[in-house]
Amino acid sequence: MEGNLLTTTAALAMEVTLSYVSKGDFVIDATCGNGHDTICLAEAVGDSGCVMAVDLQKQAIQKTEELMNEAGIRQFLTVQGSFLHLQKYMEETGEDRKPSAAVFNLGYLPGGDKTVTTKAEDTLESVKKALSLIKTGGIVTVVMYPGHPEGKRELEMLLSWAETLPPKIYHTVYVSFPNQKNNPPQILWITKKK
Repeated sequence: MEGNLLTTTAALAMEVTLSYVSKGDFVIDATCGNGHDTICLAEAVGDSGCVMAVDLQKQAIQKTEELMNEAGIRQFLTVQGSFLHLQKYMEETGEDRKPSAAVFNLGYLPGGDKTVTTKAEDTLESVKKALSLIKTGGIVTVVMYPGHPEGKRELEMLLSWAETLPPKIYHTVYVSFPNQKNNPPQILWITKKK
């Protein structure tokens, strides 16, 4: 990876996530947005793996499909719908492998309508479900954006919940950037212990 990882929150989040992903794995991009995380995940799982990319917005699904097709990547599924239904989408697509990773990049679609954003209660429920779906030794990654009111609620709810996770089963890591101005993005990682 080029550059300084500590200056790009999403890149740092992805770099740690990829250390839990192997060729042939199944992974979930629960908020695919413009497809940048999806393509990183697809490259990591290789031709024998698969990425399920989910987003509520049609524009996000279209951009993700365009990006993947331009890169010649075929090992992906896209689902336009709520991230609350990850297990249902897995069942509908016939995917029976447990995911090694689930990635959430919260907030609103970059370049899209800023009034359409992830909601705290739905996000918490979806992250809980993703944590129940991932395989032992897997990871859930959440990039949070507290610079808008709903993003702040998401951060508070997710961190309060993460504190309650049993340490014998889960390991949680929270990263913030205390000297950055204007509510910088923050990261929560949760791993399911072996």
